Formats: sequence, C-alpha cells, structure tokens
Amino acid sequence: MMTTHAGQHFLPAMGQDWLLPLYDPLTALLGLNRVRRRLIDQSMLTGGSRVLDVGCGTGTLAILIKKRNPAITVVALDPDGRALAKGERKARRAGTPIDFNRGFAGALPYPDRSFDRVFSSLMLHHLEPEAKTQALREVRRVLRPNGRFHLADFSASVADGGRSRLHSHHRLTDNAESHLLALLTDVGFADAAVVASSSLLGGHLRVAYFQAAV
Repeated sequence: MMTTHAGQHFLPAMGQDWLLPLYDPLTALLGLNRVRRRLIDQSMLTGGSRVLDVGCGTGTLAILIKKRNPAITVVALDPDGRALAKGERKARRAGTPIDFNRGFAGALPYPDRSFDRVFSSLMLHHLEPEAKTQALREVRRVLRPNGRFHLADFSASVADGGRSRLHSHHRLTDNAESHLLALLTDVGFADAAVVASSSLLGGHLRVAYFQAAV
C-alpha cells in the first residue's frame, strides 16, 4: 500500500506501516544483512569520506558503515518517517552518530558535489522507471568528482531470464543488470559495472552489486 509524504507516494518498507516492527528481523532472517555487509566490503571506504545512504529504511546499512569506520560522516535519507524514527533509535543505541533526513531519492535535498560516496541497498526496485532514472540523476549530481556510487539490488536471474515468480513484478523485471547498467551510463556515470552477485532463498532470488564513478 502506497503512503504519501510531501505530496509524493512511496512504498513503506514492509508494504504496510503497521508491519514495520517486523522489517529488521525479517530482513535479517532472509540474509539481507549479509548483502549490506558485502556492499560495504566491495566499496573499500576510507576514513574522512562523506557518505549518503539513499532509501535508508531503518538505518541498518548506515549504522554498519559508521561502525566499520567511525571517521566517516554518514547521512541517511528516506521518505518514511516511521522508519527514520526507528533508525534514529537504533543509531543512538549503537552509539553511531548519523544524520537522518526525510526526503525522496528523486529530489535529494543536498547541494551538488556534496558526497564522496553514495550507497543504495535494496531500494531501487521500489521505484517506477521514470522515478528510477531521476533518482540516478540525483545521485550523480550530489557526488563529488571521483566519487563512486555503490548499489545492491534484486536482479533478474540469469538462469531463468527473470521469469521466476519472485521476479515477476514489473519493478523487478525492470531491474535486469543490463538495463541498470544502461541507465547508469545514460545519466552520465562512468565505468558502470556489476562487480559481484549473490543468491538468496535457495537461488530463487538474485542480488547484483553495481559500482559506477563520476
């Protein structure tokens, strides 16, 4: 069920606001925290970087980034106020200072060239095609020269051509690796590449890891 903020619609993390308490335990059970840790591993972050987590949800990725390297400045953005509140509580308990902001990926409330790295974890498939393209344009806009974008998202399976039930929704079939690589290039990124992949649920769900440079 879609929810509205600032006149725009978005899909809550669990599809329904009242299911939010189940989000963290369910994603951990499905192995999505391993996906987030692998995304951080392949980013090779260094101290002093300024990092943005787009579509941060309850802040798990942002907190993991800050724990890995406390010298990194982490900003986290999501349109879901309830998820952000949960993320702020988690960050306080973890002792990880993070700047949580409410907003949309397609209209990032930050100046041009204000981040060294931008991360997106399992969020992009929620967006309709036009919104996805606009979000990628915004990510490129806020990255500094030589900045990098690190993306992990569900992708159509190579084995079944994206035809499995888990990939049948149009937002997932729109997430084919070749399509996302073309989108990244079209909005101006350089060196867009799939750097790794992993499987969940016994191979029924595929996650691809992308990198692209400014």
